[in-house]
Amino acid sequence: MLEDIKKDAAERMAKCVVAFRNELKKLRTGRANTSLLEQIRVDYYGSEVPLQQVANVAVEDARTLTVVPGKSRWCRSSRRRS
Repeated sequence: MLEDIKKDAAERMAKCVVAFRNELKKLRTGRANTSLLEQIRVDYYGSEVPLQQVANVAVEDARTLTVVPGKSRWCRSSRRRS
């Protein structure tokens, strides 16, 4: 019984450490970081998906993030070949 309690406590503590590390990624340190936008979800044909799946997110300089929609990746061209 004591071993079960220790095992459960160790698993729960490990989950807390992982959650804490994920929260630390969101801290603002004076530099732009793409992890600040990981939690952003956008509507994509009726489904909510992470921003990184439909746009290119990059660090332009120390204080600027750029988000470029990747329409060519997820929309077919309306032109047809003859």
